[in-house]
Amino acid sequence: MKIRKTRIAALILSAVTLFALLPAPFAAAAVSTTAATWTPQMIAPAETGYVRQLVPCGGTMYAVGTFSQFRSPADGNQTFTRNNAIAFSGTTGKVTAFNPNTNGIINSIALNPADCSTAYIGGQFTSVGGQAATNIAAVDTATGALRTGFSHSANGQVSALLWTHSRVLVGGYFSTINATSRSRLASLNPSTGVPDSYLTLSLTGTYPGNGNSTRGFNFTLSHSGNTVLVTGVFTAVSGVHREQAFQVDLGSTTATLNGWTSADFYVHCADSLPFYLQDATYSANDSVIYIATTGYKQPSSPLHTSVCDAAAAYPNVASQVTRTWVNYTGCDSLLSVVADSSTVYIGGHQRWANNENGCDAAGSGAVSRPGIGGLDPTTGRATSWNPTRSRGAGADDLVLAFNGLWVASDNKAGATQCAGAYHPGICFLPN
Repeated sequence: MKIRKTRIAALILSAVTLFALLPAPFAAAAVSTTAATWTPQMIAPAETGYVRQLVPCGGTMYAVGTFSQFRSPADGNQTFTRNNAIAFSGTTGKVTAFNPNTNGIINSIALNPADCSTAYIGGQFTSVGGQAATNIAAVDTATGALRTGFSHSANGQVSALLWTHSRVLVGGYFSTINATSRSRLASLNPSTGVPDSYLTLSLTGTYPGNGNSTRGFNFTLSHSGNTVLVTGVFTAVSGVHREQAFQVDLGSTTATLNGWTSADFYVHCADSLPFYLQDATYSANDSVIYIATTGYKQPSSPLHTSVCDAAAAYPNVASQVTRTWVNYTGCDSLLSVVADSSTVYIGGHQRWANNENGCDAAGSGAVSRPGIGGLDPTTGRATSWNPTRSRGAGADDLVLAFNGLWVASDNKAGATQCAGAYHPGICFLPN
């Protein structure tokens, strides 16, 4: 989940639209394949720890997920107990006092970049620092203490949060949030937590196969701040057919569904993985949208007929679009994607890229890219960038911040290595 900011009016919109049609700026080199040594190391719980999201604000990086302890090389290898949320300097790695101490997973965190004084957290929990709060809360970033003036109750798990347009956007499994009926999406007043009328789009419908609750799962804000990508489980957005992903225009007073969609998103992958479009992001100038998917493949289908277990690129126009390229892993999951002007970075538990001729094996032309990899933004083919990461469950978030690429991941099956060094949970690859 990648977070940026702002929206403005009519005269500037035409200039922004023209800019979006221009080629991307001259490409810089991809980030280093050598990881920084000072990032905090997730050490507990073993085998089940997971960093779900990384979000920068000011000079601090915030990490949330399901974990209990980190060791900090920047603090003399001191061990810090931090239940499901931790914050540290984005340039030195020194851990701060921030400690919301929830009793369950935090899936997402959002902050107002103007002052970074309040963090909004969402997940599946019933207490924050020993005080009652259900699935949503606002906390002080200095200490993690609950801000009691912000209402803090959702009747279902919160999966995604985003600060934009002076409010907090929320996605998840809920049908009621802070005593107001909202179907899986909402916008909240940042002081009171009361849902407002800015985002009233509702999600309905589920996918075939194993049980899938309707939900908004992931948000990505465009660089311009004018649009947001939403992924999740739904077959309609306020009655309009959409599956896997859609895009919302962020107006000054109202957020509205726009026309961007693809027939690719209406093809179902394996029944065991019906929700497959895990993440989506924008190119450096917002003219292209990249996706990362799981899904295996339709068991009755020929090899690779859709965008299951792949990264793909689509024009960012408000209509039905066709992919411009697709890169298959060979039936391994991708969970995250982010892009700069030189590279589309992908993360998951994949073994290969360029593997359109293989499934659970390296077909002709496949290249080894375990855990993370880089793709050419124009052709979609794998670049030479290949730092590697222990596969585990997969890299759940990729973030470009503090002059480099951040990787959020797990420690399942002894997954502790990133770029050939010990970096469980968090890895930073500088420019």
